Amino acid sequence: MSYKEMINARRAGLKAEARAILDAATETRRELSQGEQRRFDEITADLRSNGEAADKLDRDESDSKVFDAAMGDLAGKPIDNRSKWKGAQGRSVDAELNKRFRDAILSNSLTPIEIDRSEYRSGYQPGLEKRDTMTSSGGGLVGTTFWNTLQRHLVENSAILAAGATMVESATGETLKVPKSTVNSAAAIVAEGGTIAESDPTLGSASLGGYKYGSLVQISYELARDASFDVAGYLAQETGVALANGAGAHFISGTGASQPTGILNNTTLGVTSGTGVTGAPTADNLIDLYHSVAAPYARSKSAAWLMRNSTLAVVRKLKDSQNRYLFDINAPLGSGADGTLLGRPVYVDPNVPAIALNAKSIVFGDISKYWVRTVGGLRFERDISFAFNQDLITFRALWTADGILVDQTGAVKHFVGAAS
Repeated sequence: MSYKEMINARRAGLKAEARAILDAATETRRELSQGEQRRFDEITADLRSNGEAADKLDRDESDSKVFDAAMGDLAGKPIDNRSKWKGAQGRSVDAELNKRFRDAILSNSLTPIEIDRSEYRSGYQPGLEKRDTMTSSGGGLVGTTFWNTLQRHLVENSAILAAGATMVESATGETLKVPKSTVNSAAAIVAEGGTIAESDPTLGSASLGGYKYGSLVQISYELARDASFDVAGYLAQETGVALANGAGAHFISGTGASQPTGILNNTTLGVTSGTGVTGAPTADNLIDLYHSVAAPYARSKSAAWLMRNSTLAVVRKLKDSQNRYLFDINAPLGSGADGTLLGRPVYVDPNVPAIALNAKSIVFGDISKYWVRTVGGLRFERDISFAFNQDLITFRALWTADGILVDQTGAVKHFVGAAS
């Protein structure tokens, strides 16, 4: 029997006893005796005490339901956009969400907000891919909720995620070994009665640990209480940008020492050339880089280009021998790309080096071969005592992640600028 059931049973017994005392006095048409009055007063006090306990349980249960509903929405549960506007006042789902989120903030519960990422992919294939350790899954487009806003900012600030990096999630943080092949077995013609030569594949592994990224945001109690302030959107943007800027830089150029190993540290040299001292690519350089990547990788649905915005400005001016621009501003719908180059999407990331001598300024290949490992879900927690003397509510977002290019046999290659 639960505690609440015990309280309700106790109250029912007390009420029955009190009713019996009153009924006995009524039947004999007399006042309560001194002993009956004392017992009746005790029962009344017990009922009041038990009633307050029951009411508190009901309030806690109601608050829990409100909190769970808010966190469920924040965790990315789909919203039916067809019913975006509700009620005579045209109140939106987002407004309802913010109200529930604000109610959760102003409650006294210190329960951590565990973000369960149930929707991971955009409508375009590379999008943001999530995989469990053993199984893969994906989802479609969902409405704008807290996690989806947070995910959107992560993608916008870390192009390697938008380009289709594979995400692997595990519940615990011990080192994860990713098996990989580096050399395939080979077959050869064997003469009748001849000996079949042994040809074993060469296997290796890539290790993925976990580095904790954190972001701390404080807002005033008055701001959280203000119904006109989009607190959920604000927190999503602030923490999303912070985490993306921190982890995204390492996913591109991290050293692997106390931080993720960036994709640039494991890519293979594709083309070394340039025009003049700046090390800028030519149209032929880009074509050569594209075809330096083995066809299975270049044809992959996650094959893409990575470069910074200033490099894209140079690339957009390049033309082929027929005086046609190599770059096309029309990007696949929902991809988040800036356009396409030789038929593959281009993603801009400020962490890719600028055009310069000996700089790896352009990357091309199957970006899904770069794996991002996360431990558990994104933790989003609140504390009202940390800045108690300032009447501030403190929010922190924590994300444990690591990254490495698991296929280092030429799945992703880079262009290095050098003087002509």
